[in-house]
Amino acid sequence: MKKINSIIISLLLIVAISISFGFSSFNTNSNSNDVTMVTPQDDAAAAKYPAGAKIYTAKCLACHQATGMGIPSAFPPLKGSDYLFADKKRAVTQALNGSHEDITVNGAVYSMPMPFQVDTHEDAVAVINYVLNAWGNDGGTITLDEVKDIKIVR
Repeated sequence: MKKINSIIISLLLIVAISISFGFSSFNTNSNSNDVTMVTPQDDAAAAKYPAGAKIYTAKCLACHQATGMGIPSAFPPLKGSDYLFADKKRAVTQALNGSHEDITVNGAVYSMPMPFQVDTHEDAVAVINYVLNAWGNDGGTITLDEVKDIKIVR
């Protein structure tokens, strides 16, 4: 019994140390192919568009990932996305209303439905402006004036 307690305490200690030193924030990482991945805390877009970064982290990160690269064959990348840059207003519409259409991003077809992510035009503009400029994207911005005519459909 003492041995089991020692093992459990050791594991909890390892987890606590790991959290405090390695997993408590996002950092820039390099993988084995020497590709640098910029993650939310390190991205200048998070400082410039903090409301959008907060929404992204809460609503979008699970599918599109911290790197904006998505999950191949399931969730499209937002980093370097030709689909995103082609129509910013469409991106806001999808954040507001979701999408159940197949889309082609950088030559790959994605069929997974996307539920609506935000409830207001302001939040949609905030998160899309963040995404347009995160991970090295140079997608410019979209204004609330440009999207005020988008109808919210549930």
